[in-house]
Amino acid sequence: MAEPSKVIHVRNVGHEIAESDLLQLLQPFGTVTKVVMLRAKNQALLQMYDVSSAAAAMQYYANVQPSVRGRNVYMQFSSHQELTTMDQNSQGRKGDQDSEPNRILLVTIHHMLYPITVEVLHQVFSPHGFVEKIVTFQKSAGFQALIQYQSTQCAVQARNNLQGRNIYDACCQLDIQFSNLNELQVNYNNDRSRDFTNPSLPSEQRGRSSQQGFGDVGGLYAFPHGARAVAFPQMGNAAAVAAAFGGGLPPGISGTNTACTILVSNLDSEKIDADKIFNLFSLYGNIIRIKILHNKPDHALVEMADGFQAELAVHFLKGAILFGRRLEVNYSKFSNITPSADAHEYAGSSLNRFNRNAAKNYRYCCSPTKIIHISTLPQDITEEDIIAHLEEHGTIVNSKVFEANGKKQALVMFEDEEQATEALVCKHASTIDEAIIRISFSQLQNI
Repeated sequence: MAEPSKVIHVRNVGHEIAESDLLQLLQPFGTVTKVVMLRAKNQALLQMYDVSSAAAAMQYYANVQPSVRGRNVYMQFSSHQELTTMDQNSQGRKGDQDSEPNRILLVTIHHMLYPITVEVLHQVFSPHGFVEKIVTFQKSAGFQALIQYQSTQCAVQARNNLQGRNIYDACCQLDIQFSNLNELQVNYNNDRSRDFTNPSLPSEQRGRSSQQGFGDVGGLYAFPHGARAVAFPQMGNAAAVAAAFGGGLPPGISGTNTACTILVSNLDSEKIDADKIFNLFSLYGNIIRIKILHNKPDHALVEMADGFQAELAVHFLKGAILFGRRLEVNYSKFSNITPSADAHEYAGSSLNRFNRNAAKNYRYCCSPTKIIHISTLPQDITEEDIIAHLEEHGTIVNSKVFEANGKKQALVMFEDEEQATEALVCKHASTIDEAIIRISFSQLQNI
């Protein structure tokens, strides 16, 4: 076993796992100062602030199997005592340090949820210079393409501007490096290859598939009806959901529900209000409006932005306990809530969580847990401040304040899920020293 180090080596890191997923595993133990994603090897290196933080993480995960988005990952101390600038720049791609700028780019597409054709790649890369040739192919690293520009300067500009960006919202991420090839040979102009300097080339040999290795790409990737393959469109929630859950959906989620309005019953009418309902249901999607029924004050209607989000809310909240009552959560017979004086509007609320980083928020969807995660905290916050703010809602077993990306965050563990749910419902969007805090459930098993 390697000597203790600030650097932790993580294996079995699939392409569906993002840097933020790994940060969530390690940030409870201390500040993560550097991250290197070794995509070609399905590995990653994360440097903690000090050896003791790394040792605490390793000790914890020696007894608890770390899992990210359904995939087990494996940790050990790295042979590196510290990550250097060269380590960070190389990103684990063999030969990168020797790869000089070249007019031909090697592009790997990660999180590929929709088919990528020559036309799509041309629309993405042509704004940065004249693209002469494109060849696409499938390798063990995933779907790849070679893009040949007229000049090296154009290729450098394209790599600088496009590296790490997504072709579609929350998926089809570009991983770009310089190729060692001098010239691409293109024999056919079709969806798989194209010579833009020679439009007279034949489209294909008779009998060959136009997407060798993919078959019917439209069926494989379930390209949504009506969606257009253009550069950097906003694809909507279907893409974000699939990206969040590694190209699939969580167990029990069909992804086919179209009902957007939910009926919640068995609420405590003395303690509940529309804002508290919003705080809970907004974990699973954007809220349009909420209406508590006058004739049944322990019932409420919740209209969500789409059927995906409503299905997540019904799935994860059915049977949850709030204020001592087990919630009944079902789809309503009403397609929407009619705007009225007693319907509370939330469509334009800045507190809706899915206006930005939808894929990230979907990834954190889960049933209520004992541990809540608190963000947007004041920089000078202390554990004592947080405990004082939350302790009225139950017994706090453990708490931890940490810093991520220069911002203070915290984890708080309650005695049970009911207490944590009450704290979230009552204190999400509350203020501490004029800072509006945000609370969600954490999927960690312990702090």
